[in-house]
Order: sequence, then C-alpha cells, then structure tokens
Amino acid sequence: MTGLADLIKSERLEHIEFLKTLTPEEWATPSLCSGWTVQEVAAHIAWAPAASPLETMKFMVRSGLRVNKGNAEAARHWARRGPEAILAQLQVTAEKGLKPPGGPEKAALADAVVHAIDIRKPLGRPKALNPTAFPIVADFFAALRWPLSIMISRPRHRGVRLIATDLDWSHGAVPEVRGTAEALLMLLTGRPVTASDFTGPGAETLSGK
Repeated sequence: MTGLADLIKSERLEHIEFLKTLTPEEWATPSLCSGWTVQEVAAHIAWAPAASPLETMKFMVRSGLRVNKGNAEAARHWARRGPEAILAQLQVTAEKGLKPPGGPEKAALADAVVHAIDIRKPLGRPKALNPTAFPIVADFFAALRWPLSIMISRPRHRGVRLIATDLDWSHGAVPEVRGTAEALLMLLTGRPVTASDFTGPGAETLSGK
C-alpha cells in the first residue's frame, strides 16, 4: 500500500467506528448534502466505490445522465439496506481500498474526509481534521476542474487567497480569506457557509459568489 492508500484506509476505518455509535434518530438526521440523510451519505461512501460500471450507468440513465441526481438515487437505493449492511460494506470498501472506477486515488480520500464532515457537523459531533489528509484534500478541491467539478454547484474560491487558521495550508492570490480548515473545505465543496465563518479583506467578496 502507498502512503495515500494507508491514509484513505485510516480515515475510512475511523469513520466506521464513529458510525457504529449512532442511534436510529442520528442515522435519519439530514446531512450537509442537500436532501440526503446521514444514512444515505454513509450508503454512498460504502457502495459507490464498489458499484460496477453497469450499476453506476443504470442510475445515471434513470437520472437523465445528471450526475448529482444519479448519485442521490443510488444513495437512496443503497440506504434501504440498513445500517448493519452499510457498516459491513464500509468495512469491505476500507479493507480492499476500493475507489469509484475512473476516479483518482485522491478522490477516495476527499470522499472520506468531506463526507465525514457532512455527517458529523449536523450531529454536533465534529472532530479535528487530520493534518496530513487535509492539505491533500484541500489542494484536490481547489484545483478541481471539469468533469469532476460538476459535482460542486459553483466554485466560490476563485479570485481570493484561502488561508487555514488552524492548519498549515493556503491557496490562491490576494485578497486573503481566513477560516478554519473545516470551513474552507465546506467552501471549496459547495457546502453551506456564512460570512461569520471567515475573516480577512477577501471575506466580503464570498457573499457575492
């Protein structure tokens, strides 16, 4: 295994242990992914890397080849199998180092880190981001281009310099926007953020993006 593969496995296994602690009410909680429950997000990260090209295409065709809609339909389908099956598949996905076909290895790490935020934040159970994983994931999203960028509604970081206040990472040119590593990842991935999450001379420009 490469260092990156080890990191992906570690993030996935840690997330599995967290999911094991959830109550039925927490599994049903809305996540940061609009319209997705915690259970649906967990099902997505369990089976999306394990799905065959044929199964993936089936959901894409049903959605009219709209990627985000297809992903949502697949997540709802897999989520019906229940938490026990989801946890079992997550273990298989972690142990085998599976990733969505055609996607780069860094995308698997990005999925593990960002979807953990999607689940933990609405539950009020955050965790500190791994200082090794965060720069890799932040750089991945900051440089994301088509076709992978279609999964994010619109880029909101262009034309500013992002600086993490709690970890060593920055990207872009002036004016500066400062925020926690978690807030910056949420910005980079199109999750909901507010003006109060950021400081610096470039923070005001984000509200117009």
